[in-house]
Amino acid sequence: MDLLLLLTLTAEITSTNPVVQAIISGKAPQPARLAAARGMLPLPQNDLLEVLVALTASDDSQIATAATETLKAESAEDLLTAASGEDTAPNVLAYLATVGDGKQEVYEAAILNTRTPDQALARLAATTTNSSLLELITINQQRLVRSPEIIDAILGNRACSSEAERRARETRKEFFEKERGARQIADELRARGQTAAAEFFEAAELTTAVGELSIDDAWLIAQHIEVSDEDLDDTWLPAERFEELVSETAAEVSTNVQRVIESERLESGEVSAERVSLIRRIMFMNTKDRMKLAMKGDREARSILIRDSNKVVCSAVVKNPRVTEQEVENIAAMRTVADEVLRLIALNRSWARSYPIIHNLARNPRTPLPTVMNILPRIRTKDLANLAQNRNVAEGTRRQAYRLHQARGGE
Repeated sequence: MDLLLLLTLTAEITSTNPVVQAIISGKAPQPARLAAARGMLPLPQNDLLEVLVALTASDDSQIATAATETLKAESAEDLLTAASGEDTAPNVLAYLATVGDGKQEVYEAAILNTRTPDQALARLAATTTNSSLLELITINQQRLVRSPEIIDAILGNRACSSEAERRARETRKEFFEKERGARQIADELRARGQTAAAEFFEAAELTTAVGELSIDDAWLIAQHIEVSDEDLDDTWLPAERFEELVSETAAEVSTNVQRVIESERLESGEVSAERVSLIRRIMFMNTKDRMKLAMKGDREARSILIRDSNKVVCSAVVKNPRVTEQEVENIAAMRTVADEVLRLIALNRSWARSYPIIHNLARNPRTPLPTVMNILPRIRTKDLANLAQNRNVAEGTRRQAYRLHQARGGE
């Protein structure tokens, strides 16, 4: 039983009365212990309660039952006095905080009593259906910091009110998430063999436009990192371009998130709730961390960041060493991708040898006109004829496609 375990954790004898010590330690004879359990010994109230609570966990069922019944017969006034007392034994306070049929005012007094064991309040926080008690527990931030299991219990309780949740989460964020930070996440990831993810978080800032990135979000993002530092080539990014990785306002972040979601919806159809959740988590990272993730992330992360409104971030995707030719072919056809990305694709010699890629670039109205002009001579004659008739591309592209088609004899 959880209560018995709790009592075991708080079974230290606090009374200096030798009779109490003999009874609780089991040195007193059985008749004396049974008499104590029945409340028949002339003991001060605090000593009596300490004895009774201890005896509820007795191996002797007769004694345990008697002690339980005697406790139930105690007056609400006496229990409230004990719950408020500065000299009440911790095991009594633990009992009063966790007994299933206690009075509201007794619970409140036990919560406010600094001598009440943390384990008892964690138990209460996990089991109570009274939201006001959860709110009262969250007031003592020092206790929450000392015993984070209380925070977990509060947040895991369905009776948790919005106010209790807010206080618990704020305490967790302030004293645990920030304290752990990127370094501890990196250490834990490295211990699990996730070297690439550890390297990412060793250099990550883990901030957002509205504060710190949550630990839960950080762990989720870690699962989408696959490229190690040794595989990276960041020479494509001159130092002056780091100025483009400026801080964003909350409004700008929100607009960027919606842009990515709408882009996916236009190109792929319905976007699942799970996908939207991942998009939001990734896109709420600051621009520097998103740029690093674009270069180190897996295919799913890349498919999100390629739509980022920041040109450095989306350009980093095509510099990711794991990006495949099939991905690039799809990117080259996207009507919502930045023109800088399309220009970089055309400059890559390996990709420029792929006809599906250059054909998609030529047909994409987002491809910069100078880039298209360099590509068109490599486009097949039949496809040139189609381009010359394609009203979705720029007028300059159509005219040049027509000229090249005619120069080849209009086949």
